[in-house]
Amino acid sequence: MSRNTIAHIDLAAIRHNLSVVKNLAAESQIVCVVKADAYGHGLSRVCRTLDQADVLAVATTGEGFSCREQGWKGRLLLLEGASNPEEFEDAVALGAEMVVHHESQVQMLTQRSCEPPAALWLKIDSGMHRLGFPPQDATDIYRKLRQLAGRHPIILMSHFACADDRSNSMTDRQIQVFDAAVSGLAGPVSLANSAAILNYPQSHRDYVRPGIMLYGVSPCAGRAAAEIGLQPAMTLTCELIAINRVKKGESIGYGAGYFCPQDMLVGVAAIGYGDGYPRHAQNGTPVLVNGQRSSLVGRVS
Repeated sequence: MSRNTIAHIDLAAIRHNLSVVKNLAAESQIVCVVKADAYGHGLSRVCRTLDQADVLAVATTGEGFSCREQGWKGRLLLLEGASNPEEFEDAVALGAEMVVHHESQVQMLTQRSCEPPAALWLKIDSGMHRLGFPPQDATDIYRKLRQLAGRHPIILMSHFACADDRSNSMTDRQIQVFDAAVSGLAGPVSLANSAAILNYPQSHRDYVRPGIMLYGVSPCAGRAAAEIGLQPAMTLTCELIAINRVKKGESIGYGAGYFCPQDMLVGVAAIGYGDGYPRHAQNGTPVLVNGQRSSLVGRVS
C-alpha cells in the first residue's frame, strides 16, 4: 500500500443488519445477496459472517466457488443463471440453484438431459424489463422446467423497479402482474428486495432477497439507515497530504465548480475515484476530519 487509505469493515454491523431483516420478514427465508464482492465489502469475510443466512446469492460461478472455498456448505443461488454451457457445468459442480430467465437457459437444461443438482428459480418480468420471461409465457416455461427439475422445486420470482419509492404505484402493479402470471402454479415465491422488505410487507412471501441493506445502506428515498435500524458496515479513512490557504472568491479543483465564500483552509485528502471514491460526490458531501464534521469542496479527482 502506497498510502494510508483504508476501508474498515465492521462484520458485527453486517450481522446486526441481517437480524433487522429477520425481524422485518420473520416468516420468510433470507437470501443474502453477496454479489460484486459482497458490494465491495469482501466476499470471503462476508460469506463467513452471514452463516445465519438461508441462502447466499451470487452473480457468477466464480463468486460461488469463493463462497465454497470459505466454507459455505449451504444453499447457493446463481442470480443470473448460466450464460453458457461452461458456466452451467460450473454451477452443477457447485451444487448451485439457478435462476432461469431466458429460453437459452431452458435449452441448456434440456440438452443436459439429467436432473439439475438443486432448485430452479423461474424469473418472471413483471415490469422492470431487465431479466425474466414475459408474464404470458410463465405457465409454458413452468411446465418445461417442471419436467426437467425432477424432485427439486420450482421457485417463482420477480424483481421490483421502484420499491424504494412508496409513493410510486408501480410496485403494486408489478405484484398484481406477477400474481396473475403464476396463478395456479405451485411453488415458493420470492419478490422482495431490500426496499420491498421495508416498504411492501405484502411482498415478503416465502423468500426475501436483501442486498444493499445488509451493508448498512438505506434503499429507500427519504429514510436514513439509522431510522431503519441499520448500522454502516464500512468506514473509509485516509490522510490529508496538504493543507492549503485559499482566498475568498478563488475556485477549487477541476471545472472550477466551487468558489470559496471566505478565506479558507482547504485540506487535500489522499483519496480519489481511482480508489473508488465516487467522482460524482457533490460539494457539501460530509466528511470527518479528526472526528469533526467538515465537507467536500471541488470535484473529486
